[in-house]
Amino acid sequence: MKRAFSALLLIATLSGCATSWVVDSDVKSFSSLGTVAPGATYRFERLPSQQADPARQESLEAMAAAALDKVGLRRDDARPQYSAQIGARVTAGLSPWADPWLFDGPWGYGYGYPGYARRRHGGGWYGGPAFMPPAANPWYEREVSIVLRDIGSNRVVYETRARNDGPYNVSATILPVMFEAALQGFPNPPQGERRVNIELSAAKKK
Repeated sequence: MKRAFSALLLIATLSGCATSWVVDSDVKSFSSLGTVAPGATYRFERLPSQQADPARQESLEAMAAAALDKVGLRRDDARPQYSAQIGARVTAGLSPWADPWLFDGPWGYGYGYPGYARRRHGGGWYGGPAFMPPAANPWYEREVSIVLRDIGSNRVVYETRARNDGPYNVSATILPVMFEAALQGFPNPPQGERRVNIELSAAKKK
């Protein structure tokens, strides 16, 4: 356990000095497309649940549009060849580094997130910033998806998903990168799930 904590502390120290960071996404895609003509057009299609929050959906569509543009697709609501249905989910939960078993020892002592510990005394918390409850460092799970349909046949021709998780509460920065990762290899992506790493400058993380 001490070796693990030491390694994590080293990683945290190096990360603080880094000028760039990597968004790693697990991507899985399915395609029945052979080739796509340059400048092929699309429009966004919204589910009823997505129409209930147009501001949020417009923000997500702007993220996805930038990624679609990078693979040669152009938005044209008047003369689309494809429809694009997108989705995004962000869930906050307990860090995988937290171990509930360690929190409930017979003396009420334990360790949780790397570099943090919590102590109980008389039903309350005490100590400085080094003794923080697990909720102080949540873990974020994210997923984005894109489904393309051929307008003429209404047939799904491309489906892709990307998943990412980590401690950073910067979804506005990470989601656009995940849409880009989800479209890597378009229109003929590799089979099976793959890891796609995209490096960003530290400035974009903020």
